[in-house]
Amino acid sequence: MHDKHPLQRTLALQLGTAILAALRLSCSAPAAEPLPPSQPATFGDELALGVALDLSADPNVLEVNLEARLGDVELVPGKTTQAWTYDGGVPGPLLRAKVGDRLLVHFKNSLPEPTTIHWHGLRIPAAMDGVPGHSQDAIPPGGTFDYDFVLPDAGTYWYHPHFASAKQVGNGLYGPIIVDDPLEPEGLGDELILVLSDASVAADGALHPADNGGSLGTLFGREGGMLLVNGRINPTIHARAGLRQRWRIINAARSRFFQLSLPGHSFTRIGGDGGFIATPEVSTSLALAAAERADVLVEPTKTASDVEPSEQALVLRWTPHDRGFGTAFMRTEEDVLHIEFANEEPAQASPLPELRRLIPELDPASATLVDISLTLNQRDDGTFSMGINGVPSWEAEHVKATLGETQIWSVSNSMAWDHPFHLHGFFFQVLDVNGVAPTVREWKDTANVPVDGKLRFIVNFDARPGMWMFHCHILDHADAGMMGMIRLE
Repeated sequence: MHDKHPLQRTLALQLGTAILAALRLSCSAPAAEPLPPSQPATFGDELALGVALDLSADPNVLEVNLEARLGDVELVPGKTTQAWTYDGGVPGPLLRAKVGDRLLVHFKNSLPEPTTIHWHGLRIPAAMDGVPGHSQDAIPPGGTFDYDFVLPDAGTYWYHPHFASAKQVGNGLYGPIIVDDPLEPEGLGDELILVLSDASVAADGALHPADNGGSLGTLFGREGGMLLVNGRINPTIHARAGLRQRWRIINAARSRFFQLSLPGHSFTRIGGDGGFIATPEVSTSLALAAAERADVLVEPTKTASDVEPSEQALVLRWTPHDRGFGTAFMRTEEDVLHIEFANEEPAQASPLPELRRLIPELDPASATLVDISLTLNQRDDGTFSMGINGVPSWEAEHVKATLGETQIWSVSNSMAWDHPFHLHGFFFQVLDVNGVAPTVREWKDTANVPVDGKLRFIVNFDARPGMWMFHCHILDHADAGMMGMIRLE
């Protein structure tokens, strides 16, 4: 019989032969690499943060609406608290972008009093810094303001008011900012953002008055009796044992220091206020003064030494830190969060990528010296104020600086309380605290000045002229006068 379609038949035979060869090849090929171990699906569910809706189609612009308003939240289980919120939540929504992006925030104030937003740690123009009377007018109830700037540095930051700061932050106004570096190494760990704070809330859920305790409360710095992580009490991380986690931690409390421990484990700190530090450092405890941040790696593992056989969780604990007269007396450890392990075989953490950051040392040779004293000031009527160099902020002279100038600040504390010292708009390098130099170089915007102690740091005022604030970040102290201004020209 004559074959009418020889070409088609030949092609079909060739195709069949190729398919069989491919099948034989696939059967003889090595098996695909198994997927790396992963965290449970519910890993960070109890720590989930609200995320601001991006209104821009431009991948290099984060444009959001943000509203400060009263909102009902659940802090005490089963009770409603009317808090001061950003977009109805405590904390406010996460703002996340990458280095070099433009951040545009259309802000509306729906609170019963004026407010602003300070972008803590961000090196932005003075007009965007949120300090009423110096960088902008306070935004009245019903008023709006557009914050518009470029994000110059990778790291972990936060935002909060700078009008009646102690009251407004204490009532719930704070939120996280993450600025990513697309070039950072992979494999640092499964990320969690932990916004630590506290709240003064009654058993029925009502907020205690912001001035609770009167002048004595101001002197000590008010701490809430309820520890919060992302607005929750004792949340749980659902983890697989042995897998590395990356915690970006923000201390957003108005006064409280967070000294943290994880029994049987250590923290590898890779970053702080101004992004990555020069080299990682390992410790068994982690201390954050008010407003400080830390970027740490942990590898939680259930072992006989740190978890009883009958228990299913590790506990991250707050331990008392003596920040001054009586602040650690008769206080006990408190639970911050739990790490509950999945019923899976422990995983082996992957090798940590090399982390080194070149942080040039600021040259002290031609630096101008600035002496600052943090003081308690007695008034003629027997009341007191806190201040800088013997006077409260409203009577203080401005510190002067010129563009490009390097200064060394010597900040002395003659009081019986610690003072976390915060500089707006610029990073600095700590030279020493009580004569002891830090173990690793890093960029800071907040550093603690201990009781009867002295902090020395070096700063370069490289750009961005205007009025820049510095103050104690125990916000009750700042509101009582422990702040000042730099006139940069």
